[in-house]
Amino acid sequence: METRILITGANGQIGTVLTNRLREIYGKSSVIATDIKESESENEPFIFLDILNKVRLREIVEDLKITEIYHLAAILSASGEWNPKKTWNVNLNGLFSILDLAKEGIIKRVFFPSTIAVFGNTTPQINTGQDVPLLPETVYGMSKAAGELWCNYYNKRYGVDVRSVRYPGIIGYQSIPSGGTTDYAVEIYHEAIKNGVYECFLAEHTRLPMLYMPDAIDGTIKLMQADGDKLSVRYSYNLASMNFTPKEIFESIKQIIPEFQINYKPDFRQDIAASWSESIDDSRAREDCGWKPDYD
Repeated sequence: METRILITGANGQIGTVLTNRLREIYGKSSVIATDIKESESENEPFIFLDILNKVRLREIVEDLKITEIYHLAAILSASGEWNPKKTWNVNLNGLFSILDLAKEGIIKRVFFPSTIAVFGNTTPQINTGQDVPLLPETVYGMSKAAGELWCNYYNKRYGVDVRSVRYPGIIGYQSIPSGGTTDYAVEIYHEAIKNGVYECFLAEHTRLPMLYMPDAIDGTIKLMQADGDKLSVRYSYNLASMNFTPKEIFESIKQIIPEFQINYKPDFRQDIAASWSESIDDSRAREDCGWKPDYD
């Protein structure tokens, strides 16, 4: 059967890059981008889709004979705190619509992105393991933790081939992220070049795990192409490669732009970041699907 892919949230930070990479592999016409916002660059074939419109989602999937869905559409950590119930609605009910299509056998495989936001103050923050207590403190983290459990349930109960990773902060140059607690690690580069100064919304010694975009994309595709019989995790795999603080990334930029300046003005995102892990143990993903980052 020909692989035909639908990507929800395709115009987001990860979706923009993932769409292009999948088209390189499967062909442009076989990868359909969808979102509720238009792309600033050419992204054809593109279809407007509100993920809460279950009828339209089913129509697109059936009409285009979609076999796999990469479900990236979600409201992120910082944005989610402004409208918790909307975030819960979008993040959970959008997932249910896709899992139900897979349960019916209409699509064959689902990718669900989770996040380090599922961790909380009950989670060991250093070298956080695969199976640890989850007590997220944001509605975004709550929705993703619940999503992990539902993915696992649909796999065990209905045999749905669903696969997932817990993304740390993602660093990429292709687009500027919005609404996330790790966004500073991308914004700081743009501001260093444009204005020579950056106002950081996290404290200087706040350490968080990060992943460079090419590794995030390769890890995602490697998991989706892996032999399902070798996967021991159907909720969400830990994924990571590096960790650093705002001060460390600032000092690295100053080596290139000596006049660069930074001001630390922590806001509500500081409390969110403080509840997350500082470093991640991703050994299970390395064992099960050969995951290994190229960038440290």
